[in-house]
Amino acid sequence: MPTNLSPKSKTSAVILTSTGSTSQVTGALPIGAYTGSAQFISGASAQVAYVYKKLGGDVVDIELTPDNVYAAYEEAVLEYSYIINLHQAKNVLSNVLGEATGTFDHRGERLTGAEDASLKYPRFTLGYSRRVGDAAASAGGFGGDVPQYSASFSPTTNNQDYDLQNIIESASASGQDDGGTTVDYAGKVDGKRVIITKVFYRSPRAMWRFFGYYGGVGVVGNMSTYGQFADDSTFEIIPTWQNKLQAIMYEDSITTRTSNYSYELINNKLRLFPAPSHWGSLGALSRIWVKFYIDLGAYDDNDDPKSAIRGVNNVNTLPFNNLPYENINSMGKQWIRKFALAVCKEMLGQIRGKFTTMPIPGESVTLNHAELLSQAKEEQQSLRDKLIEMIKEMEYSALAKQDQEITDAASNVLKITPLPIFVG
Repeated sequence: MPTNLSPKSKTSAVILTSTGSTSQVTGALPIGAYTGSAQFISGASAQVAYVYKKLGGDVVDIELTPDNVYAAYEEAVLEYSYIINLHQAKNVLSNVLGEATGTFDHRGERLTGAEDASLKYPRFTLGYSRRVGDAAASAGGFGGDVPQYSASFSPTTNNQDYDLQNIIESASASGQDDGGTTVDYAGKVDGKRVIITKVFYRSPRAMWRFFGYYGGVGVVGNMSTYGQFADDSTFEIIPTWQNKLQAIMYEDSITTRTSNYSYELINNKLRLFPAPSHWGSLGALSRIWVKFYIDLGAYDDNDDPKSAIRGVNNVNTLPFNNLPYENINSMGKQWIRKFALAVCKEMLGQIRGKFTTMPIPGESVTLNHAELLSQAKEEQQSLRDKLIEMIKEMEYSALAKQDQEITDAASNVLKITPLPIFVG
C-alpha cells in the first residue's frame, strides 16, 4: 500500500498511476509521429511503470499524469532520432549531394522522395571530390558532366572575323544553323555565354596528300639535326651551300608541312588567317566547325539529372525520416527510457515550482522543484553528450582509421612472428 502525502486534497488531485494504458497513448501525443507504431505505443505505456518506480511512486505522490509520460516518451524518441540522423548525415552527405530529396509533413515523416534513406548504407562515390573534378574537367574541355556541343557556320568570302557567340546564340534561338540543319542545343543558350573549346580549321590539300600523317610520303628530309654539328671540325668541313640549302628547306618545311591556315580566338571572336577567298568552291569543306559548352551559372539547370542543383545540397535536404521505432535496438531504447525519465523530472519540477511550499495540517511541506529541474537538465545533457561522443567514434571516417590501426598492429606482430618451416 503506497504511503502518500495526507490528506491528498491538500497536495494534488493528480497522482501518477503505477501502470499505463495502451489505449490512451495515441490521444496524448502532442506530435503524433509514432501513432502508427504498435511497438511505440507499448513502449510508451510501459514507460509509466518505469517512471513511477524511478521517482518513488510507492512512497510519495508524483504529480504527473500518464499523458505526461507518453508525451515525454515521444520527445525522447524524437530526440534520439534527431541525434542519430545528424550522425548519419555526416557519414553520407558527401556521397549523396545532388541526389533526389523529398517532402515531409509537420512530424518529419516523408511524403515524397527516397524511402528509408536514413536506414541505408550508401554507395561511396567520392561525391564532393568527384564533382569538383567534373567542374575542372568541364572548364578544360576534356570531360566532366557539362554537355558538350558542336556548331558550324559557313565563312563568307574575304571576311576574317566571326562572332561565335552571336552565331551559336542565333542558331540556338532558331533551332537551325545557317545551313538549315537542326541543332541539338536549340533553346539552351538563351543569352548564356558559350565557351569554345576547339576550332576545326582545314589545312591545305597538298598537305593532306603528300605531307600528312597518312599521306604515304611521311617525313621528307631530316630536320632534327638542322644546325647541330658534332664539333668545330665538322662545321668547317660542311660547305656553305649546304647550310644555305638547309635553311631554305627548313623555311619551306614550315610553310608546306605545317598549315599556313590558322586562327585567333579572343572573347569568342574568331579571326581566320588568311582571309577566306574561295569557300564556295569547297563543297562540304566550306564550313568551319567548333566545339563548345554553355557556361551555366551555379544554379542553372541542364539536361543532366545528376547536375546537383535540385537535389540534396545540405543536411536539411537529406531525405531522412524520423527513425522507425521498430529499427531502434536495445541500446537505443534504454537511452530513450532514461531521457524520457529526465523529461518527466523536468515536467514534475515545473509543476511543483508553481508553489514552493504546500500547507498541511500543523505545518508545511517544502517542494523539491529546483532540485528536480537541475537534475533533469543535467541528466538530459549528459545523455546527449554520451550519445554524441559514442556515435562520433563510429563515424565512417573514424572506422576507417580504426581499421588502419588494426591492420598496422597485425602487420607489426607478423613482422616479429617466426615463419613456419615447411619440410617437403
